[in-house]
Amino acid sequence: MRGYVLRRLAMMLVTLLMITALTFLLMHVVPGGPFTREKQIPAEVLAALERKYNLDDPLWKQYADYLGGLLRFDLGPSFKYTGKSVNDFLTAGFPYSAKLGMYTLVFVLLASIPMGIVAALRSGRWADMVLMAAATLGVTIPSFVIATFLLYLFAFRLGWAPTFGVDKWQGYILPIITLGGYSISFLARLMRSSLLEVMGQDYIRTARSKGISEVRVIVRHALRNALIPVVTVLGPTVANLLTGSFVIEKIFAIPGIGNHFVNSVTQRDYTTIMGMTVFYAAFLISMVFVVDLFYCLIDPRIQFDT
Repeated sequence: MRGYVLRRLAMMLVTLLMITALTFLLMHVVPGGPFTREKQIPAEVLAALERKYNLDDPLWKQYADYLGGLLRFDLGPSFKYTGKSVNDFLTAGFPYSAKLGMYTLVFVLLASIPMGIVAALRSGRWADMVLMAAATLGVTIPSFVIATFLLYLFAFRLGWAPTFGVDKWQGYILPIITLGGYSISFLARLMRSSLLEVMGQDYIRTARSKGISEVRVIVRHALRNALIPVVTVLGPTVANLLTGSFVIEKIFAIPGIGNHFVNSVTQRDYTTIMGMTVFYAAFLISMVFVVDLFYCLIDPRIQFDT
């Protein structure tokens, strides 16, 4: 187990280093720069700005300085907001994104897994068809379309929810539904197909032949194995939910890191783009690693090489 953990940690560091290098390279390959304006800046002013942020150094030195900052957990200053750093944006925005993500994650798990179980146990019947039709709609309809519809119906027409912000608890309702729509649909379909496959295995028929009740067969034998594919995709799902959705936070005016990332892209704030990308990548890699470790708890037969 220790050897597996050490190997995975080494792979995570290499992956993060590659993502950092690729993102840094793309930032400098894209035409223009962080101080590009519609109205051209005087050459002496541009030179002073580049000198202030060390942008006149060779690329290898800029990258080495950036890696040195990462080792100190310093993601650098913002090029667009004087006196602000990328760490400030993360500190201010992540609590909003994480809170919204936690609420959405609970909503997703409470809705998707029961939906998948019911659809599998009622396979081919009206309940299965209705649930899978709803899941198909949730997968195919873009989140910004769902957000627009919910805002129009429940905020503008009915007035049941605020149009923006999360100052009140009602402000979380529409973003949670919108953010969780795709994940619920995807996990419900995955849970259904996985449980149907497990229910057709020989050991399930053997358990039934021994006179074990159907409820016990499902809960004790089928669900544990059926949950493994679901847990596999939970790592990226949790990372996506906890770090917020760029589109959803922008539509509902939630001051999370997704909203900051959209603003940094439109304003070409390179250090913020870099910092948000590295933070998201590190979070995603960590969640996938944690999910892999949970395999042992779900199925004791799964053992990692030492």
